[in-house]
Amino acid sequence: MTSNPSLPVRPLPTAQRRFPWHHFSMRFSSTPRGARLARRLAGERFDAWGIPYGSDTHDALTLIVAELSANAVCHGLAPGRDFRLCVSAEGTALRIEVTDTRGERIPVLTEPSDDLHGDGGRGLVLVAALADRWGWYPCTDGPGKTVWAVLGTRPARRLDSRAHPLPPTVLAPGSVLPGVGEGV
Repeated sequence: MTSNPSLPVRPLPTAQRRFPWHHFSMRFSSTPRGARLARRLAGERFDAWGIPYGSDTHDALTLIVAELSANAVCHGLAPGRDFRLCVSAEGTALRIEVTDTRGERIPVLTEPSDDLHGDGGRGLVLVAALADRWGWYPCTDGPGKTVWAVLGTRPARRLDSRAHPLPPTVLAPGSVLPGVGEGV
């Protein structure tokens, strides 16, 4: 019998690990009801993974899921097509990905209008303020794009009206983000 060579071992992050690896993925109808269900199910997952309801981190993660899901419904809607939510936790970071079928509608961070009663223009500003990093990449297996955000499990940053969020990062599909792990 021949011996198999040792498999490569992925190095562990130097920061103390909070999670074993967790993953949740589901498709939702591109409707307000689908976006609401995505937010609620993601909140359940976060609580089950040890991020309790009412904590700053849970609230920030749930808000990011809500905004990205609402954007998929409002701006990524193609008749008869769903959107997909993927949430992954590894080490001390959580990654949220929302995929829709409108690849030509690229997310752009814009300054919200001064009209507090107007709709729109604030979702990606909130995501940029709450997440450690965010960006998007085009789908390789069909039409569409994936918008992602990564947040460490430290207490969430508070919104500061003076802060100017950084523009999104565009990554090629399958790229590795530091602190999140390969293929997450």
